[in-house]
Amino acid sequence: MNEIRGDAKNLRELLANTKFAIDYYQREYRWQTKQVGELIEDLSGTFLAHFTLGDTQKQVKRYGHYFLGSVIVSEKEGRKFVIDGQQRLTTLTLLLIHFYRNLPSSPQRELLGSLIYSYEGGETSFNLDVDERNRCMYALYRGKAVDESDESESVVNIARRYRDIEELFPSDIADQALPHFTDWVIGNVHLVEITAYSDADAYMIFETMNDRGLSVTPTEMLKGYLLANITDSTLRDRANSRWLRLVGGLRTLDKHGDADAIRAWTRAQYAGTIRQRKRGAAPGDFDRLGTEFHRWVRDHANELGLLASPDFLSFIENDFAFYARWYTFIRRTAETFTPGREALYFCAQNGFTLQYPVLLAPLCKDDSENTVLRKLSITSSFLDILIARRIWNFRAIHYSTMHYAMFQVMRAIRRKSVEQLTDLLGRRLDAQEETFATDTLKLHGRNGPQVHRILARMTDHVETRSDRASRYGEYSSWRYQIEHIWAVPHYREHRDEFEHESQFLSYRNRIGGLVLLKKPVNPSLGALPYQEKYNHYLKENLLTASLHGLAYDRDPGFQRFRNSSGLPFQHHATFQRDDFDERQELYRRLAEQVWSPARLTNEAN
Repeated sequence: MNEIRGDAKNLRELLANTKFAIDYYQREYRWQTKQVGELIEDLSGTFLAHFTLGDTQKQVKRYGHYFLGSVIVSEKEGRKFVIDGQQRLTTLTLLLIHFYRNLPSSPQRELLGSLIYSYEGGETSFNLDVDERNRCMYALYRGKAVDESDESESVVNIARRYRDIEELFPSDIADQALPHFTDWVIGNVHLVEITAYSDADAYMIFETMNDRGLSVTPTEMLKGYLLANITDSTLRDRANSRWLRLVGGLRTLDKHGDADAIRAWTRAQYAGTIRQRKRGAAPGDFDRLGTEFHRWVRDHANELGLLASPDFLSFIENDFAFYARWYTFIRRTAETFTPGREALYFCAQNGFTLQYPVLLAPLCKDDSENTVLRKLSITSSFLDILIARRIWNFRAIHYSTMHYAMFQVMRAIRRKSVEQLTDLLGRRLDAQEETFATDTLKLHGRNGPQVHRILARMTDHVETRSDRASRYGEYSSWRYQIEHIWAVPHYREHRDEFEHESQFLSYRNRIGGLVLLKKPVNPSLGALPYQEKYNHYLKENLLTASLHGLAYDRDPGFQRFRNSSGLPFQHHATFQRDDFDERQELYRRLAEQVWSPARLTNEAN
């Protein structure tokens, strides 16, 4: 082996005046919403533990630091090729682009630009330079839309993970604290750059770090502690075999499935405290169970009833087995649109990873399968309604905003009966400030995917209640796009209804002026006046077609739904401001039906 060099660097030192390349066989970027959410959660949580409103940016240097692992590179031909660490480097670059897009012009923003995209050898290029990604990265850097059609897995994932960053970014950092958080990320987040001078040496380092001398994981340490307290060797061997089967099954979900399941289970069933979001606050149960559940269980053995050998055996064979089974069921169900279990899927689509511990909270290991399924239906419906209301009212749903409220929900519903659960969650919805009473929801630069899903849900509701098959999966996919009923060029047709063009442009983005159209159709109709689009709308999904008068004559199922629901459906031969307002009211009342709290009682019966 030749020379090996290891250098600890903050993000500024790592990316400034440096170009990283990725060999063709290393190129796929595969991080998903879960990994991006966890990174944002970890970074923002560490930052907020030190930040106080009123701090100067200069004070950020004294905040705590965060270690993000290593990056292994092979330096050859004057370039650095990433052997290990491209997932983190790509995601960090996307985070820097988010900072760049949301900060005003300043020296800080110029510095960010140089860490993302810089000049070298007469050319400008990204500091993480991969040819097939550059068009996508440049679009994100310039705030343009990315066309995902016919793109590689990496490019599609990059575009979607950038949208995740926009959706998941904590609201308590997004404004005044953003310059401080930016400085902290580029100055206080550290990686170790390990440089070899041949691919062979670099891969030897990579294999050594991943195949030998690995740190024992929290899952393995928890297993060791539990098994060590089972005194009968035969029973200990039996418990070990059971543990291995359970962990193996959880790892089929993903490579961290075992740890994720244990975190969700222990938080749901045992967390009694949570860290307050202020400087110097101590971690609570909820926080420790997220990072060191093995130590927490050991420290709270008496409270968990782990007093003698049989208790430790039961903890594996009964408790862990029960909650691992249902965690697996929830995760699998959340991956696919399943009639009767749709709410689990809807929460997952919105990236709401907190649903897993909340869903496990009311379950008791002695519950029958029917009781568990009813509890899951009630709780997932509650979460679905809660999330939809918050989106409708421009309230964030990401982890850092919601984890304290969800911790309180977990504690309140822990091991409750079906009847108690229905009553508790129903009263929480009744007390919630956000409902569909307002008409605030509108399309803006960051909430496109959320609005798309809201429209898909309402469209699917109208069709399934009109005796048609569900097509939610299709409507919520890339195959459909959001269509503005009012086109930008046609402000002149509405000048007498608005004082200024800016008022018109804002008004047209409200939910009542939006429908879904097939992707090939939307661009061809987008700029046309309403009268020229009117007849085509009849050929589309039922919610879109309801703009046309003939939709009410040709569909008896729709007629029955219209009459029984009491919703103010009506056709619009023209679409002036009064028509818009009527459509807005229809959507608002439709949302109240789709996300009605009565669903909780229905699920309980």
